[in-house]
Formats: sequence, structure tokens, C-alpha cells
Amino acid sequence: MQRIMIIGCPGSGKSTLARAIGDRLCLSVTHIDQFQFKAGWIDTVPEERDAKVREVIARPRWIIDGNYSSTIEDRMARADTLIWLDIPIWRRLWRVARRTFRYYGQNRPDLPEGCPERLSPEFISYIVSSRKRQRAKAAARYAVMSQRAQALRLRSSRDVQAFLERLK
Repeated sequence: MQRIMIIGCPGSGKSTLARAIGDRLCLSVTHIDQFQFKAGWIDTVPEERDAKVREVIARPRWIIDGNYSSTIEDRMARADTLIWLDIPIWRRLWRVARRTFRYYGQNRPDLPEGCPERLSPEFISYIVSSRKRQRAKAAARYAVMSQRAQALRLRSSRDVQAFLERLK
């Protein structure tokens, strides 16, 4: 595993898993959200964000977490491993609440400086309303990747822990 892409719905644990794998395999970790936002939660111009992601993709070794579809094909073409975190919605909502409580008003490690943690009704609505659509996209990506590379579908915290144990 030299080029790993991690996908999953919000709150599935993408960034946490990316850091854990990075520590175990000595791989650099890129959270696409760091390229998506500028201080004050200002969206980066998509072309600028995508150019930064493509710079990372060109490297020989990496972990990238995030779902942004504009670079997904490029990531899939270079990745040797896809990890799909297919975590139940109740667990994801709990994790979002927990991280909001933990980091509220502060920066999370996977976000750029100047983007303090916050929670909005719109974000919760997005998590709930986009579940089917996002899972369908992830399932399609998983099917494609499983034909040519290692593809893992982790459905629970237990699955994630077992996977990490195998990396030691």
C-alpha cells in the first residue's frame, strides 16, 4: 500500500483513519478539505483545489481522504488501495456531534487554519439527505477499484480496528 484513497460519508472517520494509516506506514496524509477551504470557511476555487490534489496524486506515495468528485477519477487511476468507510448513519451523526463538542470554535487537524469547528442544521440535513446518493457513488467506485486494485469496505469501528491491527 503506497497510494491509498479513503472515501466515505461525513463523520465516517476518513481523516482519523488516514492519520492512523499514515503513522503505521510512514505515508504522508492529505485531507482534501485542507485544499477546499481557506480561512473563514471560504471555498477555494475548484481549479485551484484540484491542481493541489493533482500535485499530491503525482507523488509516489500518499494517503488522500475525501470525496470531491472532480479529482476522483485521477485518484482512482493512481491509487493502489481504496478504503470505503461505509459506516451506519447513527454512528456518523454521533461522531459529528462528538467532534463538534471536542473542537467547537477551534481548528480540527484535518481543516486549514481559520476554519474553526462549527455545526449547522444545513450540515446535519446534508448528512441525512445525501446518504443514499453518496453510498451509491461509493459503491460504484468500490466496484471499479476492486477489479484492478485492493479495495476494502469497512462497515464498523470493529472492522476499522481489525484492519489497523493487520497493519502493525
